[in-house]
Amino acid sequence: MAPLVLIGALAAAACGRGGQDGSDGDFKIAIVTRNFTNPYWAALRDGALAEGQKLGVKVTVQAGQSETDADGENAQISTLAAQGYDCFGVVPVNATNVITPLTPVARKNIPILDLDTQIDAKASEQAGVSYASFIGSDNLDAGRIAGQKMLEALGGTGKVVILQGIAGEQNGINRDQGFTDAVTGKLEILQKAPADYEQDKGLQVTEAILKAHPDITGIFAANDTMGLGAAQAIKNAGRTGQIKVISVDGIQAALDAVKAGTLTGTVTQYPYAEGQLAVQSCLAQHQGKKLPERVVSPIAFIGKDNVDQQIAAFPRPIVAFDNPVEGLLNK
Repeated sequence: MAPLVLIGALAAAACGRGGQDGSDGDFKIAIVTRNFTNPYWAALRDGALAEGQKLGVKVTVQAGQSETDADGENAQISTLAAQGYDCFGVVPVNATNVITPLTPVARKNIPILDLDTQIDAKASEQAGVSYASFIGSDNLDAGRIAGQKMLEALGGTGKVVILQGIAGEQNGINRDQGFTDAVTGKLEILQKAPADYEQDKGLQVTEAILKAHPDITGIFAANDTMGLGAAQAIKNAGRTGQIKVISVDGIQAALDAVKAGTLTGTVTQYPYAEGQLAVQSCLAQHQGKKLPERVVSPIAFIGKDNVDQQIAAFPRPIVAFDNPVEGLLNK
């Protein structure tokens, strides 16, 4: 429970104090993510808003309408760019979609944080857009952990499939790669299929997979909503318990499913903490501090043995993690 103390103490120390110029109370932060339908992004929003309230700064969080709504997300960025915000945090839909609407922000020398999903560095440089920091978890490691836990769940042998996210989206690519690296030569990967991080598509794709590969023993889903869809398809087929499902994100519904036994586990990435880190980083930058090039947010595997602990602490982490921003904020 150490991170609860860490974040709470940081907020308590920061609340009510001004920055070097005494103007923290007028400081405005804009954060734009993909959508709020996915509980993962809703948790990032909630963490950012809560941290803004604790630190005494104004935080606005907007989003598109779906995981793939690049146009809607870009429109939100463009609108906020004209409203006098002092720092931006952006979760892109893909590696390049947010670069164009961020160009006028960069021209005003307003700090920009790349959140959760890395934006293409070369394309950004060509457009004159740079980032004060990247804040996100290690998705390769998340995939590796999922692969190791799948090996344990299957006793070191079996046939599995992978539900991928949005085509070309780097987090999903990294999770896929990490899982594949962990199980290659041990588990047989029969198929990889995209389901766009959506629960309905996860259900539909898994139904087709169960027909094509009735002998599968495990499914790795690159996020929880697809994993929940897969678990529902397995239940509909009367095969709950016969096929292990491990996913990534740690949303409340996934934790409930782990407790119920329909999910084997989830690699939680604590988006609430990620939202907190974004606000802390914006404020530290405002106070004249240089941010680390990368701030790594925490991850942990949640299974039957620790799901009750995580449900009780949700949405906060149950693992300690290094927060390099903590020491930067003015006391």
